[in-house]
Amino acid sequence: MSTFLYGGNVNANGIRQHYLRYGGSDGERASRDAVIIVPGITSPAITWGFVGEQFGQRFDTYVLDVRGRGLSEASDTLDYSLDAQAADVIAFAQALGLQRYAIVGHSMGGRIGVRAARQHPAGLTRLVMVDPPVSGPGRRAYPAQLPWYIDSIRLARAGIDAEGMRRFCPTWTEDQLRLRAEWLHTCDERAILASFNGFHEDDIHADLPHVKIPTLLMTAGRGDVIRAEDVEEIRKLVPGVLVSHVADAGHMIPWDDEAGFYRAFGDFLGAALPAA
Repeated sequence: MSTFLYGGNVNANGIRQHYLRYGGSDGERASRDAVIIVPGITSPAITWGFVGEQFGQRFDTYVLDVRGRGLSEASDTLDYSLDAQAADVIAFAQALGLQRYAIVGHSMGGRIGVRAARQHPAGLTRLVMVDPPVSGPGRRAYPAQLPWYIDSIRLARAGIDAEGMRRFCPTWTEDQLRLRAEWLHTCDERAILASFNGFHEDDIHADLPHVKIPTLLMTAGRGDVIRAEDVEEIRKLVPGVLVSHVADAGHMIPWDDEAGFYRAFGDFLGAALPAA
């Protein structure tokens, strides 16, 4: 039985933010903190729907369209900075009246979560960083290349099918490719460029010592986004951080090893996630 409840829009931080809600706050979920899932650089909320379905079995779950993606606001003048994205998540939780919530951020979403957590917003109880880019000023570059994103977005904007998307995501299933081909055109090229540049210009390592809530770092076995030395640095910057590793997955962890992704949370969020 699906846990999907509805999609909605809310005006928060001065923009329209679109989200998908799973599970709700009845039954055992009512006693647990809500979860806000913040996807990565070119992942509209709907592409995380399969994850939302599983989270919805245990938690009141909200999957965000980050500004400039999916059905959230986008424009030629909108601020696509990390600061604006972090402020969005905080304002989103406030607008929906979430008293206690955790942020689960993948890739770019993990960096957004760190920047938000640095501000100690009321109600934020836990942070999960899922394979966040550790690039930044004076650091090694993020391993993905900008044309991979821009070329696929332009093709999607013109119209592309699942087969055309396969060369960008060769290991994905037909359903995953079809969904990406359908929704990738909603990613504003300005937003992607700003976020990609931000991977190299924003210093999240300066934010990490200010994160004072329980934090879980999840890393992928492939993809070269986070190395062992990066984990050790983060351990020093965030004393007590928990670390989990999904050895059989690349950067898009739930696409590569969905069951391993859920196991990697353990009971960090207050309850173990069901197996895929």
